Amino acid sequence: MNIPSILTAQRTFFDAGTTKPVSFRRDALKKLCSSIKRHERDLEAAFAADLHKCPFDVFATETGIVLDEISFAIRHLRTWARTERVPTPLVNFPSRSFLRKEPYGVALIIAPWNYPFMLLFGPLVGAIAAGNCVMLKTAPATPHVSAVIRRIIESAFDRTYVAVFEGHRDVNEALLRERYDYIFVTGGTVIGRIAMQAAAKYLTPITLELGGKSPCIVAPDAAVAVSARRIIWGKLLNAGQSCVAPDYCLVHRPLIPPLIEAMKHEILRFYGEHPEASKDLCRIVNDEQYGRLKKYLSQGTIVIGGKCDDSTRYIEPTVLVDVPVDAPVMREEIFGPVLPIIPFDDIQETIDFVRNREKPLALYLFTGSTAMERRVLGSVSFGGGCINDTMVHLANPHLPFGGVGASGMGAYHGKFGFDTFTHVTGILKTTPLIDIPLRYPPYKNTVLRLLRLIMR
Repeated sequence: MNIPSILTAQRTFFDAGTTKPVSFRRDALKKLCSSIKRHERDLEAAFAADLHKCPFDVFATETGIVLDEISFAIRHLRTWARTERVPTPLVNFPSRSFLRKEPYGVALIIAPWNYPFMLLFGPLVGAIAAGNCVMLKTAPATPHVSAVIRRIIESAFDRTYVAVFEGHRDVNEALLRERYDYIFVTGGTVIGRIAMQAAAKYLTPITLELGGKSPCIVAPDAAVAVSARRIIWGKLLNAGQSCVAPDYCLVHRPLIPPLIEAMKHEILRFYGEHPEASKDLCRIVNDEQYGRLKKYLSQGTIVIGGKCDDSTRYIEPTVLVDVPVDAPVMREEIFGPVLPIIPFDDIQETIDFVRNREKPLALYLFTGSTAMERRVLGSVSFGGGCINDTMVHLANPHLPFGGVGASGMGAYHGKFGFDTFTHVTGILKTTPLIDIPLRYPPYKNTVLRLLRLIMR
């Protein structure tokens, strides 16, 4: 498709004001919801082909989350979009002040391959709710899902409103050469830097949802069995190919042996004696990622798992100990079913360890102590996270999802998604019937004294 011509058509459509009424936005969200539901079986087949993903995982981590986001936005949109009256200071008398919610215009959304549906449609819900036109770019590494996404979008919307583009890096580059009113990118730091450079050219506002090494901290008072269960669940969901997956565990040294035994038990319970035969365990997306992950297996002592199958890109759920902290597996985002465990003796070690690295997208703390919780949360910076759980903060539309520092900037989900794609315009309205002369020259000292009193 001709990107510049479609972009021009979208600007014309937006400038006509068609997308601004709340009724139009709600109808668009309903159309999107209906189109997704019509294609749910197609999506299940596509995810099975691209990632060996079972129907439960497709709904729980992809379509279900998006459908919930759509429903949440439809219920709250009228309130979100309403012009708000705000206080006006006495110095502005006689005036009233308002906040108007205006869409930016045409937004570009680029999605990654690990959750190719949810991480494209999640931002799309916010962009539509805010009243924007949208250019979407799907992930080439999941071609079957990408093809279904195209059908979903094209059966719901004209490309002058929402257009979808498939393809590889050349399509990303072509899209990023154009000028947009907002850019939203989910992916790694490489695409993040490229997108930020493109945004800087036109001073375009941008949201970056990147990644990083998200730690699990297992404190001395953690409940070992439930901690192991929830860490393993979060780590192996989507075969660890999640931007907020537990990347490594910092574990109080005496808890390491029982935690490993509990993890073995949970892997067996989840996936059976032969995890490679489980329909519930995803596969690595492509040969490049698979080869990268295999190299990590030699960078520590394997205490769980370690088997691989090159023909199916299967990597057994693997836990490593005795891992050098400067090894690649501890410097690079793992993005796979490999979990290093690093011991600590004092909680300050974990705080220093996390603070001395790039700020993570997520942090997970397992503890029964409120004091421990306050100490850790008050000492480290991260995008979001959980206490005594992993991953599930993404499922709450009342919570923002986003990174900080190298893990990203900006946030979305629920109202935060609406706010991301909305420009808030401040308006002060003054009556022409009263015109107080004190603000006009020539100025007098008495007026200055009065002004000082009012503005203190």
